[in-house]
Amino acid sequence: MFSFIKKKLGWGNSPVEPTEAPTPPSPAPAARPSTAAAEGTGATQAAAAPAAPVAPTATAPAPTTAAETSTPPERRSWLDKLRAGLRKTGSSIAQVFTGTQIDDALYEELEAALLMADAGVAATEFLLGDLKRRVKEAKATDPSAVKGLLIEAITDLLQPLEKGLVVGLHTPTVIMVAGVNGAGKTTSIGKLTRHLADSGQRVLLAAADTFRAAAREQLLVWADRNRVDIVSQEGGDPAAVTFDAVQAGRARGCDVVIADTAGRLATQLHLMEELRKVKRVIGKAMDGAPHEVLLVVDGNTGQNALSQVKAFDEALGLTGVIITKLDGTAKGGVLAAIALWSRERHAPVPVYFIGVGEKLEDLQTFQAREFAQALLN
Repeated sequence: MFSFIKKKLGWGNSPVEPTEAPTPPSPAPAARPSTAAAEGTGATQAAAAPAAPVAPTATAPAPTTAAETSTPPERRSWLDKLRAGLRKTGSSIAQVFTGTQIDDALYEELEAALLMADAGVAATEFLLGDLKRRVKEAKATDPSAVKGLLIEAITDLLQPLEKGLVVGLHTPTVIMVAGVNGAGKTTSIGKLTRHLADSGQRVLLAAADTFRAAAREQLLVWADRNRVDIVSQEGGDPAAVTFDAVQAGRARGCDVVIADTAGRLATQLHLMEELRKVKRVIGKAMDGAPHEVLLVVDGNTGQNALSQVKAFDEALGLTGVIITKLDGTAKGGVLAAIALWSRERHAPVPVYFIGVGEKLEDLQTFQAREFAQALLN
């Protein structure tokens, strides 16, 4: 399950330590989904005072044994799934360190393994250069020690992607979710909705994916399962649906509004323009919205995932990424490529969540050290 802390200051400027134990808010009364346009469209009712923002608990880097001791059982179970899911990626990398000496051959094998894992040329070169520096500074002589240094190098590269999703600075916090068909976008929305609802947040869904067959019905199932409201129009205009949803969220005093937008390929320029329109209309419904623009990408697509992140960021200005289907992939190294691109961007695009399965608990917060250790262990 997710772990949340209260956050009282602005989003993500620096790590925030809780000053007191969080008190879970009382759950809002459950409401049955409604397929009609929400009441209160166009309302100017003042929003209630913002609820305390929530963000996933940050875990400071610590030795593996200490981390395992303090990790809750459900998180350890999920980490086991992550290790299993990344085994195809990590096994080829780990084999590099079974030799007896550190030489050019080791680095050449490591380069090939990282490229096969879809880390990409730029990230591979970056990691190799950083690793050689660490090996020299540590005066390492054992290949097994180089493996530990590579974990540190990957952790440091991925660290800027580790950032908690914050809700509550605005009432409602409006989250726009995009992604190509098949990436697990609607399923990820359903899981995120459940975790937010379990933490006491009142969530309203917008079924703005009006093009894909059964997309609306799929979101209706998640709304019913999570007992949250949904704004939906059969065959309606996506921008109109999101506008109604944001207005309804304001009128009802919802904490979070999540808009499920239609799947788009980055090469479909006319369809990408429609996503821009949806974003503009959300801004008209509520000044400053959307507060989060998330992209869901399939971890199995490797370097194509990086291409999607770049294209959607250029079109929408991403604030975060959810990476799904990391179970069983041989392309987990793409996170290194995303991290290097994010470093060169004007501001990092964090990976809020990663998924390793279909179950609710299989979508968890991203932590750089956990991922690096799972990748090589």
